[in-house]
Amino acid sequence: QEQLLESGGGLVEAGGSLRLSCTASGRSFSGYGLAWFRQAPGKDREFVAAIRWNGGSTYYADSVKGRFTISKDSAKNAVHLQMNSLKPEDTAVYTCGIGRPITSSVRRAESYYYWGQGTQVTISS
Repeated sequence: QEQLLESGGGLVEAGGSLRLSCTASGRSFSGYGLAWFRQAPGKDREFVAAIRWNGGSTYYADSVKGRFTISKDSAKNAVHLQMNSLKPEDTAVYTCGIGRPITSSVRRAESYYYWGQGTQVTISS
């Protein structure tokens, strides 16, 4: 059974850093795109970042560009999200998803068909 597992969430002060990881059991990421989305209480789920496993193209939301970096770890079959200069507005549950999005749809949640359970990120001011 396929499963995505996120890790690395936690509580940090504004300006701090966290690194999230997304791994999969039972599936290679080759040929797929992986994305991080987040959802804060009372808000819609929003795109954060995505990466194409083959080729390594990356995509970011404007709100995190320059602060967050998505990367892949082929040896561990994992995708990481390095989050620096964190702000209170980054507080949310972060979830990774896997799919085969076309470029124009890479920021759409509907493009991803397996999701993890999410990891809580809380930034204190």
